[in-house]
Amino acid sequence: MFNRFMLIVVLVPLAIVLIALAVANRMATPFTLDPFNPGNPALTIQAPLFVLLFLALAAGIVIGSAVTWFKQGRYRKVARQRGLEAESLRQAAQRPAPAPQGPALPRPN
Repeated sequence: MFNRFMLIVVLVPLAIVLIALAVANRMATPFTLDPFNPGNPALTIQAPLFVLLFLALAAGIVIGSAVTWFKQGRYRKVARQRGLEAESLRQAAQRPAPAPQGPALPRPN
């Protein structure tokens, strides 16, 4: 239920805004990687503005996901270790208890 609510409230308006942005920005825009010589054709890309914006959005998502994944590595490691410990405890609990060792008690008469 919450997923459907989020889809309707967040993603539908976001999709409408992105479609409007794409329709309004169809003209080719130069994007240059050389700030000191903006007219350099080797480092200039001509593309519609919405393509450049979508590429920047995609790059931000990929970079943010990678940073989050690397930052959370220690937590995944701890969870993996705890999972192994829990599995070894489960296996130990399923094994039959060993027979008691030591001197035998006298039999009752």
